[in-house]
Amino acid sequence: MEKKKILLVEDEEHLLKIIQLNLELENYEVTTAVNGIDALKEFRKGSFDVILLDVMLPELNGFDVCEVIRSENARVPIMFLTAKGASADRIQGLKLGADDYLVKPFNLEELLLRVDILIRRSNPEPNKPEDILTYSFGGFQINFVTFQVTDEAGKITDITKKEIGLLKLLIQRKGEVVSREEILDVVWGVDAYPSSRTIDNYILAFRKLFEKDQKDPQHFHSIRGVGYKYTD
Repeated sequence: MEKKKILLVEDEEHLLKIIQLNLELENYEVTTAVNGIDALKEFRKGSFDVILLDVMLPELNGFDVCEVIRSENARVPIMFLTAKGASADRIQGLKLGADDYLVKPFNLEELLLRVDILIRRSNPEPNKPEDILTYSFGGFQINFVTFQVTDEAGKITDITKKEIGLLKLLIQRKGEVVSREEILDVVWGVDAYPSSRTIDNYILAFRKLFEKDQKDPQHFHSIRGVGYKYTD
């Protein structure tokens, strides 16, 4: 599989090296720049899947770099990495076209998770539940348009928009463990603050609806300390 390419723009050498190493350990191809002018030069040399951009840069600040990039490419995901955590700075960055904003100091695991989410959002896989109207398993049919589940006997159960979103994410990642953090980010959004217990309650509701034996689930699994998994 071809490596995803990341442009990392950070003028603090120690931090740049740490981030670069962790990205490369996740099998990303990383190009670096230490000032705004070099960032634009590297950007124009090739194609990138994500741009990680500091705000306080020499030569040309990150906001200006973002504005130039957006004038030339409206699609590439941009995430600001910055010590400027004030809401006005966050709003300015998002208005300029950034897709995400992570304030220093940050957790490297969270950074890697957010990078993965940005890449998958900008490169949707074909033939996934988000691209189709219905999905069937175990005698049930889920309608992603009407938010309804129909069982083998034809009984229809209405479910909520959040339940549909969670079902879609788990089914899309069939056989994979999806972390609580990713579920909260994708289904609830980065500005919402539900507890992980909220997800537990949704999974219990799914088991009650879909499983023949709730104590021995065949489809909706909780992986202690990690997240949740769907299997057919």
